[in-house]
Amino acid sequence: MGDPSVALPGGADPAARSRELRRAHSAFTQDGRIEAPVRAVIAKSWRRCARARVSPECVPRVELAEAELRAYREQHPLARALPVFRDLVGAFAAHGAHLLAVCDARGSLLWVEGEPATLRRAERLGFVPGTRWAETAMGTNAPGTAVAVGEPVQVFGAEHFSRRVHPWTCAAAPVRDPRTGRVLGAVDITGGDGLAHPHSLAFVQAVARAAEAQLALLEPFPRAGGDTLCALGRDEALLVADGRKVRLGRRHSEIMALLAHHLEGLSGEELAIALYEDESVSPVTLRAEMTRLRRLLGSRAPLSRPYRTAAPVEADFTAVARHLASGAVSAALNQYPGPLLPASTAPGIVRLRRRIEDQARAAVIARADAGLLRDWVCSPWGADDPQVWRALAAALPPADRSAALARVRALDAELGPPAQGLPGGRATYRQPARP
Repeated sequence: MGDPSVALPGGADPAARSRELRRAHSAFTQDGRIEAPVRAVIAKSWRRCARARVSPECVPRVELAEAELRAYREQHPLARALPVFRDLVGAFAAHGAHLLAVCDARGSLLWVEGEPATLRRAERLGFVPGTRWAETAMGTNAPGTAVAVGEPVQVFGAEHFSRRVHPWTCAAAPVRDPRTGRVLGAVDITGGDGLAHPHSLAFVQAVARAAEAQLALLEPFPRAGGDTLCALGRDEALLVADGRKVRLGRRHSEIMALLAHHLEGLSGEELAIALYEDESVSPVTLRAEMTRLRRLLGSRAPLSRPYRTAAPVEADFTAVARHLASGAVSAALNQYPGPLLPASTAPGIVRLRRRIEDQARAAVIARADAGLLRDWVCSPWGADDPQVWRALAAALPPADRSAALARVRALDAELGPPAQGLPGGRATYRQPARP
């Protein structure tokens, strides 16, 4: 199961543990002290919540209205695993007065099902489809924390950051794309103290693995016969070709990203200009790189005259741009783990990275949704963005704006006033590479 701290210790008395946790929660929210018996995974989550300025009195907000939610669920990859979730968890949830919940990679609830009386209690809490339960929105909770850390996690009683959720216990495990390893969302079991046992976490983790196996058996997504390139938030891209996963070196990552963006192909001169800052680089250098790439990829290696992909390539940055163009901002950010090849200095990659990031950032600001804005400023690439912090302050109720406005003042003092022609005085920041 990985880190044992993600599961509750067996044999613990729920009532006694609840009292200890309530005292520890009160101590942390008052002065930031972490006291026993707070587990490491919960302590780290509480600290993330504090950095994100989540209030322990927070309440869930509906992000996806009914019509938008219906369309989003239909096209979400986890829709194809829903029968597995229902078969394995449905009866367990119904008989135990528990709930089955499925969220996307941003912690938005897509489905919540289960025993009717428990469903009514959850509705009063706001644990319903379309609401945001990300850590940045609702603090520590099993589905939101599972997608935040990419690991299964169990949250009991007052381990929840929001006081409203203290009567509940939940266990969740992330579900990953079997082709790329990207987190698609999480499956969660929510209920009362009956779930306060490590077996609950082992069960939900087994359900997640079964869902991934089901997704692997189904027709490749998004289209048969095509290859997939994952280059967002990574310094080294992952290419999935003919069912084989290949981790590319940095230069090969740049080549494949550029060719995936230019499916019509690029001449040798065009590709060299896009790759090399030094325009005097010899054509022999590019040909040598292509030879090494052909040796690595075999039949899936790029073709020449012009250079182009050997098969259709669906790049993650292309999917994000498509969602943004259609106005599906939540879906776009759900698939945006960070900037394109953040360490690359290749001119063509730098231009493409800026274009995608600017489009995503502008869409988030235009939507004026506090949840989306908070996610952006809590990310490594958005933490020092004064304009988005200003937009977040404007989107929050007046009583909740002070922390965001303080951050704006601090950034203005550090970066200087907004430059003419550059709203908000925006600067570019590098995201740490993902493994």
